[in-house]
Amino acid sequence: MLVLVLNCGSSSIKYQLISMNDETVIAKGLVERLGIEGSRLKHETIGKDTYVLQKPMQTHTEAIGYIMDVLVDPEYGALKDLSEIDAIGHRVVHAGEKYSSSVLINDDVMAALEECVDLAPLHNPPNMDGIRACQQVMPGRPMVAVFDTAFHQTMRPESYLYAIPYDAYEKFGIRKYGFHGTSHKYMAIRAAEMMNVDVNDLKLITCHLGNGASVSAIKHGRSVDTSMGLTPLEGLVMGTRSGDMDPSVVAVLTDKLGISHDETIEMLNKKSGVLGISGISSDFRDLEAAMKKGDKRAELALRVFAHKVRFYIGAYIAEMNGVDAIVFTGGIGENDAYMRNLILSNLGNLGIKIDRTKNASITGDQSFLSTDDSRVAVMVITSKEELMIARETYDIVRRNRYI
Repeated sequence: MLVLVLNCGSSSIKYQLISMNDETVIAKGLVERLGIEGSRLKHETIGKDTYVLQKPMQTHTEAIGYIMDVLVDPEYGALKDLSEIDAIGHRVVHAGEKYSSSVLINDDVMAALEECVDLAPLHNPPNMDGIRACQQVMPGRPMVAVFDTAFHQTMRPESYLYAIPYDAYEKFGIRKYGFHGTSHKYMAIRAAEMMNVDVNDLKLITCHLGNGASVSAIKHGRSVDTSMGLTPLEGLVMGTRSGDMDPSVVAVLTDKLGISHDETIEMLNKKSGVLGISGISSDFRDLEAAMKKGDKRAELALRVFAHKVRFYIGAYIAEMNGVDAIVFTGGIGENDAYMRNLILSNLGNLGIKIDRTKNASITGDQSFLSTDDSRVAVMVITSKEELMIARETYDIVRRNRYI
């Protein structure tokens, strides 16, 4: 069975074609700068030359049309005909409380996603555009929505409720939802496999650290808490997002700067985080290079980020009454040895010790970083969100007897 996985952002589309017979990636690609100048499609069929198309692409429907064209291209493609694609799995960011697991897409699901646009105005519309585009290009093909929020629906009310009038939760669904759920779920499953222990017997803290970043507490295979909230703005300091802060900051900034509420929220999403502190970049490689040249604000930004991750790790150890393993993934989590060391330094009293030699020389897509005498396993795992989406899609279409 072949599953096409699509992750549609506001100006990008990531995709993979995966054979579920052995869970291998047959082809993958990325559309960048969708709807703006410089649109580009980069496609790779495994074992063939990379194909690059630089051409204006204004809509998701147009871009997905080009993706389908290259998938069946005689020279660069992976298929003879699009009918070889058995199902399509879509990453969808927000389902509110409507769905606690992945679902087969139908009109009711699309209506529910529309109702959740207010909760994810930057994410749900392009996700829905991708679904509609596939419905046009491949009508009748089974499609599955895999939600970022679904894995965190196992949180208890004491974890997800905000201390605001309860009517706001009942009427408007204002609560913590959490994100990166597919990534956190994959990390938990893979960590258990690496430890040769049933995931239901483990207490895990998973750290998805990239430009967007979150930490989750996973107890006995279920998410019990996570750092992101109603939106991805809550939680850790991130590349350009502020993370946790006094809510009154919004009102103060709006008043002092003489800008609108929407402009303040945009500042907190796009001009804050380590970029805001450093004044240099949201890229941790740039900040570490600047720090080595003596830039104090770059160093401060890195220390603030590490402090916040460490804060959540400590809180979740307390919440779960212990931890068996801490897992890192994402661009920073997988590749930044300095940051991993900074986060986990001085945690020996909690039983967390990392081997600096192992930390500095990671090979492959999973590695143990902890010392032999560490009471807590520490590991790096390359998150395979697309594979998780493909697995969910395969399971659902099989249960619904499409295959």
